[in-house]
Amino acid sequence: MHDQPPTPDVPVAPGTPEAPGAAGITEAPGIPNAPGTVAPGTPDAPELFTWEFATDPYPAYAWLREHAPVHRTRLPSGVEAWLVTRYGDAKQALADQRLSKNPAHHDEPAHAKGKTGIPGERKAELMTHLLNIDPPDHTRLRRLVSKAFTPRTVAQFAPRVQELTDQLIDAFAAKGEADLIHEFAFPLPIYAICDLLGVPREDQDDFRDWAGMMLRHFKPGHGGGPRGGVARSVKKMRNYLAELIHKKRENPGDDLISRLIEASDHGEHLTENEAAAMAFILLFAGFETTVNLIGNGVYALLCNPEQRERLQASLDAGETGLLETGIEELLRYDGPVEMATWRFATEPLTLGGQDIAAGDPVLVVLAAADRDPERFTEPDTLDLGRRDNQHLGYGHGIHYCLGAPLARLEGQTALATLLRRLPDLRLAVEPGDLRWRGGLIMRGLRTLPVEFTPPG
Repeated sequence: MHDQPPTPDVPVAPGTPEAPGAAGITEAPGIPNAPGTVAPGTPDAPELFTWEFATDPYPAYAWLREHAPVHRTRLPSGVEAWLVTRYGDAKQALADQRLSKNPAHHDEPAHAKGKTGIPGERKAELMTHLLNIDPPDHTRLRRLVSKAFTPRTVAQFAPRVQELTDQLIDAFAAKGEADLIHEFAFPLPIYAICDLLGVPREDQDDFRDWAGMMLRHFKPGHGGGPRGGVARSVKKMRNYLAELIHKKRENPGDDLISRLIEASDHGEHLTENEAAAMAFILLFAGFETTVNLIGNGVYALLCNPEQRERLQASLDAGETGLLETGIEELLRYDGPVEMATWRFATEPLTLGGQDIAAGDPVLVVLAAADRDPERFTEPDTLDLGRRDNQHLGYGHGIHYCLGAPLARLEGQTALATLLRRLPDLRLAVEPGDLRWRGGLIMRGLRTLPVEFTPPG
């Protein structure tokens, strides 16, 4: 791979489950609960969206599952939304087509305008992607995109993911220390998705810079944070993609953008805006889940040494089964997507015993559902061999994450290669010194300093 530039700061973040990624953390005090969703006489509710909550949200989610499983709260941005925390309710909500993905259905007051989407996507004409639309448009677009984004395409990409993984480790292995977020987990999916889309190597550092800008400044659902930098990066990315799509129309290659342009359904092709929007969301949303899957996954293994040793022994024996079930368990245990992306009720409905009005926003808390003891045995225990593991880490229903096979490939390759090449990998700081980028959609570490013996 070409020489790596200095990695930009990567603090905050974007994303989703249909094509993954999105985050933020507030410096405001805990957010009070809205009235009417907690039964009188219940123990005091925990504060949400504080720094302490971002570090470990699971006790608060356990309280909500027990006392207020469908809970109305005020987000740091001022928007009021329903949080769905039980597995059964979550699975129902993810598949309920009365909960629309289209922001046009949000009955938002003036102060909430523009606080539930990606800054700049409307001005850049990038709204027509899978995260913002419903059937029948969603059905048509997903069918077209699925023709380009096949499991076979992902499988053919495995050698390139391995090559990128080894090159990034090569860059820091001799030092005996690294920040695995900045030096490994962040650049790996950026370069991988650029290669898959067909972005020329000489232009990929621009995408890395734009992604870094989005991570630093994008705080969906939060009041603070400069959003102008994100909008500028979105505009630059849109302009670049428009030029690239035009070039691929004239001279197609063996890449995802060329296949998006060529894909047709009964003679109907993607428009240029649709192709640009799909490429944008695959890149914008498709990298950050992998950043957090790798970061959260390595951290969970380092904090559970018996499970890490179990996986290392399995890999040393040339086995892959535990790696495959282990990635699914890491997705369930402390996955990269804390909440599914925004949904809006198109009509009055009842969910988990709560009446939800038309226009109300609904956030399905995947992290809470995936620790529900009604669904998972010993849900707070990491068990890499867990078999009955139908987690919701990549969503459910028609909006199930299109990029899940690629994220799994990258996660498996990254973890296996790290454990093989750096067998004595260990934390370089105390766990309490780490800071999380929690908030709404995404859950991930800001940094992950590690130490190891440089390979001989």
